[in-house]
Amino acid sequence: MTTLVSDTAMLMAAGLGKRMRPLTATTPKPLVRVAGKPLIDRALDRLEEAGVARAVVNVHYLADAIEAHVGARKAPAVTFSDEREQLLETGGGMVKAAAGLLPDPFFACNADSIWLDGPQNAFSDLSAGWDPERMDALLLLVTHARAHNFDGSGDFYMDPAGQLTRKLPGRIAPFIYTGIQLVSQRLLRDAPDGKFSTNVLWDRAIAEGRLYGVAFTGRWYEVGTPAHIRPTEEALKGG
Repeated sequence: MTTLVSDTAMLMAAGLGKRMRPLTATTPKPLVRVAGKPLIDRALDRLEEAGVARAVVNVHYLADAIEAHVGARKAPAVTFSDEREQLLETGGGMVKAAAGLLPDPFFACNADSIWLDGPQNAFSDLSAGWDPERMDALLLLVTHARAHNFDGSGDFYMDPAGQLTRKLPGRIAPFIYTGIQLVSQRLLRDAPDGKFSTNVLWDRAIAEGRLYGVAFTGRWYEVGTPAHIRPTEEALKGG
């Protein structure tokens, strides 16, 4: 197994989960259960299996419930980045957590991600492809054939060296972002204040030729709406 280049992952758990309503009217999306297990536990279990020692979890919506659920976890050990006063979105959330909580580099993962690893786990796949001299971020991507419940047109084109460009309007892109990436602190430099999307930083990295991807060897499941839950449960039953 590839040695991990970071011992820390940030879990993005602060969102409002609007697409998952009505389930998220009283439950934060990371605590929605799929096949009997909350989404955030599935992500934390994958981190533990991969050998990631620390998880920094950002919280905003129904933050107390998330903190109570995962705060006592030992592997990975959980630290919280508190966004109760203002939801900072993905980019702003990383910038806030990076100030003292995140090393260089660090993994970032959506707390509602579900995936099955291939020959290597997702974090080993990212570590094997990491080159800090060339990269500000390395995104874990899947092809449409490895993406379940996904009905979009894709996110990125990837050249033979792994360099990424955005999908062109009206076209289909072969690669889909899984919500998992490996991030250099360099990506966060001169970031906007307050809330903003990571897309702002990715666009700059694309312009500088420093956004890269790696094709995931496992399978990924989108669980964005209540309708996605049962198909995901059936797929997980089959391994």
